[in-house]
Amino acid sequence: LGILNEEDEGVINVAADIVESSLIYREQDGVNQAEVDIEVRITGIDNTTYSDSYTTSLQIETERPSYVSSSKLIHFNRDIPTPPGQYRVQFFLLDRTSGNQTVLQSDTFIPNPELEQRNLTAVRLMAKQSQREEMKYQPVTTYDVSTVNDSIRFVVQVTNNRPEQPVEVRSKLIQYPSDQSAARPMNFQNYSPSSIQYKGVDYDDPETLDETFRTLEQPGSVLIEYRYSLPEEGNYRFEVRVDDEQEELFKARDFAVLGRNYPALENPRELAEPLIYLMDHRDHEEMMKIEDPDSLKQEIDRFWLSNVGSASRARQVISLYYERVEQANKQFTNFKEGWKTDLGLIYVLFGPPWYVDTSLNNMQWIYSYDRADPRYNFYFRRPRGRSEFYPFNNYLLQRDSDYFSIQYRQIERWLTGEIINRPL
Repeated sequence: LGILNEEDEGVINVAADIVESSLIYREQDGVNQAEVDIEVRITGIDNTTYSDSYTTSLQIETERPSYVSSSKLIHFNRDIPTPPGQYRVQFFLLDRTSGNQTVLQSDTFIPNPELEQRNLTAVRLMAKQSQREEMKYQPVTTYDVSTVNDSIRFVVQVTNNRPEQPVEVRSKLIQYPSDQSAARPMNFQNYSPSSIQYKGVDYDDPETLDETFRTLEQPGSVLIEYRYSLPEEGNYRFEVRVDDEQEELFKARDFAVLGRNYPALENPRELAEPLIYLMDHRDHEEMMKIEDPDSLKQEIDRFWLSNVGSASRARQVISLYYERVEQANKQFTNFKEGWKTDLGLIYVLFGPPWYVDTSLNNMQWIYSYDRADPRYNFYFRRPRGRSEFYPFNNYLLQRDSDYFSIQYRQIERWLTGEIINRPL
């Protein structure tokens, strides 16, 4: 995020979250440690020749090297002085133990306070877990906001060096209808193009939750913040507009509100929901009607033990099933949790594909050396390409009635515990 500070000096704020469980740990002096190197490169674009870099190293310690809670993050937040201009910011993260590197980049702009041109920065989304004032807001670096937070804040900066012409700033918090359902069975009909499952998010039918108007009469740069209680689960956009003589300035921040423990599953209701892929839908509906957490947990345990039989084997199956659900959340989440997507359905039931073929908006997952064998090949189609205005990969399984027996056999492997020895 590029802004001007109180002295009208340019600053680029770089915020990133590192997932602890994504790092590789090694034991050293009785402590499990991971080491990462971070480099931030700032390069001018569009006739801006300035360039700079920032480097640092972090050492992370944990008592549980095999598995660190998925929700635990390392926050990186730095202000880097930078003159006005257009910039490309690259963030390099190197895991020194594995040698693996991740690179992300984003473009940003710092307005020139000496020019009369009006400017509007990008929208920064922040969240915190308590309504208490002493708790600090943390930048949200992803599309998703967990319900572990109870309040959010949006920050924008408006620059106006024409004191004789006040600026009107309009903001709006919008909710969009979106698909929140689990993927339907593989042998059902394909989704209709008019259905919410096909669209994913219906941008043509928004609901305005809040709208504000503010007039800025003072010249210079002004930081404006908007605070809200965290809304219910769903997909949202916060947008800001500034009227200019030549054009309307517009910035927006899309985001989704997801479950409290996302991407992990911890409470009984979260553990019960993905069982829809292994249960009769009517039985699953009855299970989800149980409101008492202890009773629901007992019913979940009864489901697994009555099917798998052996308690020790059931523990193995349960561990594998929910590991796949969590991995599906990490890999395939778009406008809803990853396990609910069609990619998530196949991943949970069949595991990661052996091979993946992609072409334009089509994708094939292959679980066999024979790429023509319909029993082990699944085809997906993306009805709408990913773009600035639709930031999702919504791949839909090309369903077929012939998948009934394939899905049935795979569910049987899970319910009998055979999945441990024979995945397919």
